[in-house]
Amino acid sequence: MKAFEKLNPNITVKTQPYDWVATTFTAQLAGGTLPDVFTVPFTDGTSLINQGQVADISSLISKLPYVDKFNPAVISNAKSSSGKIEGLPISAYGQALYYNRQLFTQAGLNPDKPPTTWSELQTDAKAIAEKTGQAGFSTMTQENTGGWSLVTLAYAFGGRAEKVDGKKATATVDTKPFQKALQVLHDLRWNDNAMGADFLYNWNSINQDFAAGKVGMYISGGGNYTSLVQQNAIDPKIVGETVIPLDGKNSGALGGGTIAFVRAKTSSAVQDAAVKWIDYYYMQQQYDKTASVSAAKLAIASNQPVGVPQVPVFDKATYDKTLEWTKKYVNVPLNQFAPYAKGEFKQQIIPEPAQQTQALYGKLDPVVQAVLTNKNADIPTLLSQANTTIQSLLDSGN
Repeated sequence: MKAFEKLNPNITVKTQPYDWVATTFTAQLAGGTLPDVFTVPFTDGTSLINQGQVADISSLISKLPYVDKFNPAVISNAKSSSGKIEGLPISAYGQALYYNRQLFTQAGLNPDKPPTTWSELQTDAKAIAEKTGQAGFSTMTQENTGGWSLVTLAYAFGGRAEKVDGKKATATVDTKPFQKALQVLHDLRWNDNAMGADFLYNWNSINQDFAAGKVGMYISGGGNYTSLVQQNAIDPKIVGETVIPLDGKNSGALGGGTIAFVRAKTSSAVQDAAVKWIDYYYMQQQYDKTASVSAAKLAIASNQPVGVPQVPVFDKATYDKTLEWTKKYVNVPLNQFAPYAKGEFKQQIIPEPAQQTQALYGKLDPVVQAVLTNKNADIPTLLSQANTTIQSLLDSGN
């Protein structure tokens, strides 16, 4: 912060505690208590822009030297309906399949050959459950993460959660890909007995159990290794990461990330200072050699991971340069991430649902829970009911 202020003597940076939480963010936004610079997940970017709830900093962004080098799949989440870039994506991810290499070995599986199809995943999960007593595969089900995970699986079978045509959004969860996704979960749970006994996981608790060796495989963001190290003290030796199996036409990996915005109703001077801060604090390490190496050294000094696979914010050429600059500082087991690193650029990254994203996920949480707790759950009926509920949500605009 001092280094930034030294470079910009007319700017003073004041800190304010902030952490995006779905249940409190809306109140902070309405009450005008957000910091001048704040971050949100991709899921909220488009709606905030289109509802005029963030400052229009597009003219300032257009002057940045890298404005034409963004990864198209990433920058689309920070654009208005007219194509203006009104926020800066600071990180991105594609969903990945994490697996416990130790449990794979104990189950007689090859940890260097994770599953590449859903059939293989089911076979491996069943083997882990039978031979180790731990869950072969688990999934999140609470606090919107159940819907998030279900949409991820449906994307992998070629589905989409909604279709947007102009101002009209149509719910599309009552479809074959969603049925296939739920059928996989049903079969893992009830036919293979491979999902353990906890069916109320959220993001934190599933990370904890994976780090504790209680979960053989689960799906989460491609950069989740950092959280597993920082928050769960996971033993790096047990972690394996690969791409999610894809099946069928239009299948792809759900992608997401974080966008930095500037609070609405800020002065032009604050907006100018805010964009300079976002560029300095978040962006430079992703395109500038000095900043990239400095960030790697700082991470090493703080015992943080360097080299975790991620979806690049910028184009592949820029991303490859940063990898080369920081090569000697990498402290993560790259060979254990090789299946993901080799496969991620071959997979289509599909943005999350654009309208009512978090609320849509929330409406799907009970559907996933029902399938995992009721052997006779009627999947088509559950999806039909959810589709009606989500359509009402989309129509209301609330």
